[in-house]
Amino acid sequence: MGYKKKTIILAVLAVVLVAIYLFYDLSGNIGYILPRRIMKIVAIIITGAAIAYSTTIFMTITNNRILTPSIMGLDSLYMLIQTCIIFIFGTQSLVMLSSHFNYFISIGFMVIFSLILYRFLFKGEKNNIYFLLLIGMILGTFFGSFTSFMQVLIDPNEFMIVRDRMFASVNNVNVELVYLSVGLITLVFIYSLRFYKYLDVLSLGKEEAINLGVPYEYVVKRLLIIVAILISIATALIGPITFLGLLVVNLAYEFLKTYRHFYLIIGSALISIIALVGGQFIVEEIFTFQTTISVIINFVGGVYFIYLLLKENKSW
Repeated sequence: MGYKKKTIILAVLAVVLVAIYLFYDLSGNIGYILPRRIMKIVAIIITGAAIAYSTTIFMTITNNRILTPSIMGLDSLYMLIQTCIIFIFGTQSLVMLSSHFNYFISIGFMVIFSLILYRFLFKGEKNNIYFLLLIGMILGTFFGSFTSFMQVLIDPNEFMIVRDRMFASVNNVNVELVYLSVGLITLVFIYSLRFYKYLDVLSLGKEEAINLGVPYEYVVKRLLIIVAILISIATALIGPITFLGLLVVNLAYEFLKTYRHFYLIIGSALISIIALVGGQFIVEEIFTFQTTISVIINFVGGVYFIYLLLKENKSW
């Protein structure tokens, strides 16, 4: 079976799961339940597409399938930003009361950090994959430790607010932020189309891409900005899901068996939507909201991450 037919299968499966989630058990107030589910689905599609697209680009640039933007410490940075805001300004500050203000503050800091981090990490000609992974783990641990330290010092009532932001959840998504995210991601996708033609060549490596006429530094720098913005929007919208990108992009590579980025990006986005919709359905109908979707996906993704590390180590 070719990758085109496999992509169609993923699309059909995604549509079926979305339909099941939307229309399952609507015996109550349809006018209240259905619009809320539709908004959750929109948030899931935005988040899934953004994480899948950005992770695919990032893996192409780094030329490996283990490093992802989340593993490099962006999720931990998001929690550090939220904790710092409450620690310094309190829960009654404009930053916390205004969801739009908090949204843009989070995105802005994460983009700035990403650009600084990527500039230092990709400054050399070649960096060992385990060195980059170690840097990401160290940064994530540092941000997490500093976050925990501040959480100990803040008021217990304020800590409850921070705890709610520690796990990704689509149950309390702000409707206005969903509309705003749709607009921002649409603009980013339109801007990124001009660089799409370089992705297949970039997957060959830096030297080969330069020899084939790709303006490497110019393209990579702008692709990294796109990655940082997309990950920041997805994280600020529903919260951190560390291993989602790693899981869906690698599954897309394994399932589709192609290096054509048009199908890889679509396939990754569809698998991401399937994972998020399926996970949210399990959270609501099986676990009855006793856990969050990030716990389920991070557990599966973490196991798969360990498998990839062992597989990569054996091949080396």
